[in-house]
Amino acid sequence: MSRRQGTERMAEVLSPAGSVTKLETAVAYGADAVYMSGKRFGLRTFSDNFDREQMVSSIRYAHERGVKCYVTMNIMGLEDDLKTINDDIDFTAHEAHADAVLVSDPGIFTRVRDVAPDLDIHISTQASVTNSEACTFWHKLGASRIVLARELSLEDIRRIRSAIPRELELEAFVHGAMCVSYSGRCILSNYFTGRRSNGGACAQPCRWGYSLVEEKRPSEAFPVEEDGRGTYILSSKDLCMIEHIPELIEAGIDSLKIEGRIKGEYYAAVTAKVYREAVDLYTKDPEGWKVSPEWLSLLEKLVHRDYDTGFFFDRPEDDAKIADGRTYVKPAFVVAQITGRLPDGRYTAVQKNKLYKNDVLNVLKPEGYEAPVRAVSITDAGGSRLESVPHPGTEFTVRFDRDVDLSPMTFLSRDGDKDLGINPQES
Repeated sequence: MSRRQGTERMAEVLSPAGSVTKLETAVAYGADAVYMSGKRFGLRTFSDNFDREQMVSSIRYAHERGVKCYVTMNIMGLEDDLKTINDDIDFTAHEAHADAVLVSDPGIFTRVRDVAPDLDIHISTQASVTNSEACTFWHKLGASRIVLARELSLEDIRRIRSAIPRELELEAFVHGAMCVSYSGRCILSNYFTGRRSNGGACAQPCRWGYSLVEEKRPSEAFPVEEDGRGTYILSSKDLCMIEHIPELIEAGIDSLKIEGRIKGEYYAAVTAKVYREAVDLYTKDPEGWKVSPEWLSLLEKLVHRDYDTGFFFDRPEDDAKIADGRTYVKPAFVVAQITGRLPDGRYTAVQKNKLYKNDVLNVLKPEGYEAPVRAVSITDAGGSRLESVPHPGTEFTVRFDRDVDLSPMTFLSRDGDKDLGINPQES
């Protein structure tokens, strides 16, 4: 967790938890904290999110393992939202026992202060905090942490850190999808689909391709291009700061936030593991810190757009970080998750994508690394031998070509061999 020893600072690894299983995965793979949402008032309504029973049990699960839980209430609230939000605030603070809530709307901030005065409040990136005076403003009202606007550079953050109270924590996104609009303040989704982006229902029209049509020739559509870089002129690259952990920590960032509540369990596992190891290595040996090839390999195998360092080193007006025409690139197909081990050395597993006998599979487990294994035999729940497991969710057993020690949270994946426009929730 975020704590200081003399002048040293240990940064928190903060992972997305879009569902119960994603929360448990992030915890297993090393997150210090997770951020999550109830069924209302968060900005990711397309995540599974948590009903009240799930929120209580999941926060208890995380707390038992020393992991903090922050609940998002960061929509820009309308009058109708205010009619019911007090009940959710009371539940989040006094029954679910969340460690903090994320808020962007001043009205919702006031409600949290009134209903749960002892609950920590983190100011969401949606509030577009870009300077020390704004940080101090929120801190004087009672905020304990600021999630900085994504458009700030490292130099901006250093200057902010030096000008604000030491006890006020700073959080910044360091990995995942970026938004073409300033701190996510966009109404394209409202206009095209009726889905309120700042109410949590963004349809991501920035990821769509666009064409130009002349009014007298409606059947002739011309693709919109920008300097030959492609037709996806509003789609941003993905953020990846794994090669710059020292600079992030030394700039004074207390919490390194990973985007991705609508992405899959494998994504939660890889990002938590990689950033956990990077932060731990820096904490142990700042002078000897260097990037591990394993980290880069794992992140490249995630479904992602082209990686970039966002605005930490470039101003938005100088480089808008627009992606080219490819939607998602370099996927590894997650084929199964281990659920247990049998006395005869076989493993029980659940299928994620189609798996074939004799497939060579990458292994991702919470601790350490394993060389790829080969699935030499597959059987169904009744013991019948299979040549493949084609249906998602199928429970099966698998034997590998060598003995390996795999925990129930281990993922098996097969490398992809081409760029694919697939849903990131599948990986």
